[in-house]
Amino acid sequence: EVQLVESGGGLVQPGGSLRLSCAASGFTFKYYTMSWVRQAPGKGLEWVSTINGVGSTAYADSVKGRFTISRDNAKNTLYLQLNSLKAEDTAMYFCARGEPYGDKRGPGTQVTVSS
Repeated sequence: EVQLVESGGGLVQPGGSLRLSCAASGFTFKYYTMSWVRQAPGKGLEWVSTINGVGSTAYADSVKGRFTISRDNAKNTLYLQLNSLKAEDTAMYFCARGEPYGDKRGPGTQVTVSS
């Protein structure tokens, strides 16, 4: 069974940082492109970033230069480093198998940016 479990969210002040993790199981992680997507209150899913199996990355314009996606294939784990956070980054963040929204997503981790 494919499982994706996100962690690392929380409440942070504007300008702060968080590191999100996604533990993957039930499939051969290293062969899959993985993505992060987010959903703000009352809005639809928004693609954030994608990384393929060999580490090539892509970012939405809204997060480029502030967020960094990475992966550890030995640990079957996907990461998202969030820096210079803004109020508009407040959302539930999901990791996804595939792109842009994936065929499987985890339950999500909440990121709230507020002073």
